[in-house]
Amino acid sequence: MDLEALRELLPQRRAAPAPDACSRLSAVLIPLYVRRDEANVILTRRAAHLRTHSREVAFPGGGREPGDADLWETALRETHEEIGLDPAAATCIGELDPFFTVGSDSLVHSYVAELPPGCPTGLRPDPSEVEKILHVPLSELLAPDVYHQELWPRDGTMRPINFFEIPGDTIWGATAAILRQLLMIAAGTAAR
Repeated sequence: MDLEALRELLPQRRAAPAPDACSRLSAVLIPLYVRRDEANVILTRRAAHLRTHSREVAFPGGGREPGDADLWETALRETHEEIGLDPAAATCIGELDPFFTVGSDSLVHSYVAELPPGCPTGLRPDPSEVEKILHVPLSELLAPDVYHQELWPRDGTMRPINFFEIPGDTIWGATAAILRQLLMIAAGTAAR
């Protein structure tokens, strides 16, 4: 995946919705970098002791705090807290469609960020939130038999749930839906 070409396909940052648009606003960072001519994404495996979503694979991110100027700043702050990424290293190249998570009653804004080429240095998981930092080549997510979708009942209707099976982990739910949208845009098959 060419990050320069992806930049052209991604919608640019939008204004945040009014504060009463939902009960909680959140933001995640989708950090991308190129190493050895291959695009990679940084994900986290959440700590096992967390009350919710323990050991799930997720993007770094979290809820907006009153001191955050906007949701982009929320994504940068949370990523710095969770994995130590220097906010100055991330350049926003676009935003995906907001995604409502039923379980946490949150409207999640997903910001795609380009990092300098090569494997980012100085990253360290905050053990209070993150068990492990994952560096996943996007080509691995596009490999045959890695992605599948299931229909799960919720509120009297069947809803699609996305899954990516990578070595040692399953990416599912909101994270998988966000990844799927990114990959579809990258492949040029998503509506822009």
